Amino acid sequence: MTQTKVEAPFVQSNANFRNLFINGDMDIAQRATSTSSVNATGYYACDRWSYKTNGSGLVVTMSQDTDVPTGEGFTTSLKFDVTTADTSTASAERVHFGQTIEAQNLQHLASATSSAKKVTLSFWVKSTITGTYAVAIYKSDQTGRLVNATYTVSSADTWEHKTITFPGDTGGGGIDNDNGSGFQFDWFLIAGTGSTSGGAQTTWANFASASWAGGHNVNFGSSTDNNYYITGVQLEVGDQATDFEHLPTDVQLARCQRYCRLLKMQGIHYTYQFSTNWSRANPTYGSVANEMRDLPSASWLSATPTYDDASQTVAADENKFRWGYNGATNDTSPSSTLGIDNIGFYSLSVYNNAINHSTDGSSGFVIWAKQSAIVLDAEL
Repeated sequence: MTQTKVEAPFVQSNANFRNLFINGDMDIAQRATSTSSVNATGYYACDRWSYKTNGSGLVVTMSQDTDVPTGEGFTTSLKFDVTTADTSTASAERVHFGQTIEAQNLQHLASATSSAKKVTLSFWVKSTITGTYAVAIYKSDQTGRLVNATYTVSSADTWEHKTITFPGDTGGGGIDNDNGSGFQFDWFLIAGTGSTSGGAQTTWANFASASWAGGHNVNFGSSTDNNYYITGVQLEVGDQATDFEHLPTDVQLARCQRYCRLLKMQGIHYTYQFSTNWSRANPTYGSVANEMRDLPSASWLSATPTYDDASQTVAADENKFRWGYNGATNDTSPSSTLGIDNIGFYSLSVYNNAINHSTDGSSGFVIWAKQSAIVLDAEL
């Protein structure tokens, strides 16, 4: 009997990493799902999405929200909720958010050549404030370059889909093939005349601050009733927007961890040997399973674990640490908090400055930190 092999029809995979943004569906939020009293530049909610402010009194809550466009497969959005209004806009004032794309991930755009590629941005947006908003791309490598565009929120409190195509940049010296900043994308919420008086810069040109937010005419900070939501952010090569590329959560998390990684401290037990008169203990904790973009900084996520000298009764959900000794005499009490030092790609140290032993022996501490962790930050 002769058997004939039947070939399956070719189906192009949707998960081919065509989206140059990471976490465009706002699914990953390692640092926090909500942060209130935001009035300074930093990372506060959904991974890879930063908040930037200059000269503004605006205060917002930045959060991962479940309000999403219906039927598009999204479960989360990034929300900005005004909690302290800023009703007047000074010339130098700016409030914007966005994501910076690593330079070596943009080499296929062939920037600074005659073959420079167009890119198309698409996203879903919902805002209580209608009007014209600006979004810009800034390139810092070689010669600083800028291109921007505007989009209109037509109906208040309604999800709208926006698509913008940006031209390729044939000048400016190109994008370095390294782990630095390639494209910095900025969505403006507030922009003074210092960023708008030059008008829109719809073709690539050398950076001019007066055109950074050209065309923007909305003051999102005008009232504490104001909210702004965004999700489904995608950037792809070419002049067509395709359906959003939904990636598995574990894949998206791994991509985010190149830039931010949490070391959860709950139940971590450190033990080590002291020699006489050691004044500082540096137990090494293996910290990074995969190399991050660059040597990270490290800080406690929420609250630094504090010393508890009570007994064996520290609750598992407390943010505490306790010392124990075996054969060693401790001449001083531990200081109240733990420090972080010796930060590397694959390890770091947690220490307490006040430990001073007059006799040899073993010692150690246990950290309980249900809600805390060490944040390793290698963001652009």
